[in-house]
Amino acid sequence: MSNPSASSFSPASEPWLPAAFNRGHAYRDRADHSAESIAGFYAERYRHSDQAVWMERLAAGEIWCNGQQLRADAALTAGDRLVWHRPPWQEAAVPVLSERSIVFDDGDLLVLNKPSGLPVLPAGGFLLHTLLTQLQAWAPEARPVHRLGRFTSGLLVCARRPATRSWLSAQLRESTGAVVDFAAPHACRKLYRALTQPLPSAWAIGETRVMTSAIGLQPHPLLGQIWCAADPGDAAALPSRSELTLVERRLDRCLVDLAIATGRPHQIRIHAAVIGAPLLGDPLYRAGGSADPAVLPGEGGYHLHAYRLNLQLQNGVSLQLQAPLPASLDLLGL
Repeated sequence: MSNPSASSFSPASEPWLPAAFNRGHAYRDRADHSAESIAGFYAERYRHSDQAVWMERLAAGEIWCNGQQLRADAALTAGDRLVWHRPPWQEAAVPVLSERSIVFDDGDLLVLNKPSGLPVLPAGGFLLHTLLTQLQAWAPEARPVHRLGRFTSGLLVCARRPATRSWLSAQLRESTGAVVDFAAPHACRKLYRALTQPLPSAWAIGETRVMTSAIGLQPHPLLGQIWCAADPGDAAALPSRSELTLVERRLDRCLVDLAIATGRPHQIRIHAAVIGAPLLGDPLYRAGGSADPAVLPGEGGYHLHAYRLNLQLQNGVSLQLQAPLPASLDLLGL
């Protein structure tokens, strides 16, 4: 196993990257339909800003159309190429990867214990304060194979070779099965640990129940659409499967293990909410599986950790990896 040298990482005395301004970014779009107003087109596509805000951006000269800088609103033709030159903005402080973040490294496959609060890829107001940016500083060939939510901690699989990333991505997509058995020699399985609101009293310690609620898109005033528990009869909904095991119970919370056989957006958060026990501290998903209209998916407060992973490599070797539990999710620390 080869690990980057300790000097490649930020020292333990500086575990957070402070909030800082980036250099801005150019967001490129191609109009898929004609529109009477460019500001209206943007407001429809990006619900985080209304049409008045986009008018201000036009007046500031931030938006270009077909290579020409605009200062006023105009009509849009299908096929027009737009660029929004977003000025620099401040990115929030995030945790810094350290040598202790490495769970496994053979020179190609790299598995990290991602800290809570660190986005994996640029999104949701983060451009440079991401795991990808930090990774490129000391393992420039490595790329994440999958994502974890910003506030989800635990095992994140990366690889340096494109062929390995393709193989592992397929393994993670195909990690399905009726029974999640971590002793199986060639199974790709993912196990999470979380805190939820209290489960029904009839749920016994050690009992496992299967959740198969489909996940679909629902209207959301801030985003346009958001993933939630699907409405009955939603033909576009994604089938999903999770298995929840009650590990420990307290008056105001439960410690649970969740094995997922599909990887749908926000699957664990939604399935926990569907059964009436949302993740403890989750500001977004409400009992039943709907979303709070005033909250965005990137807001934290919940405790969710990608705990164990069985992964089959191209050479037939089966790895069994485990990320140390945060204190809040340790059985003895509950």
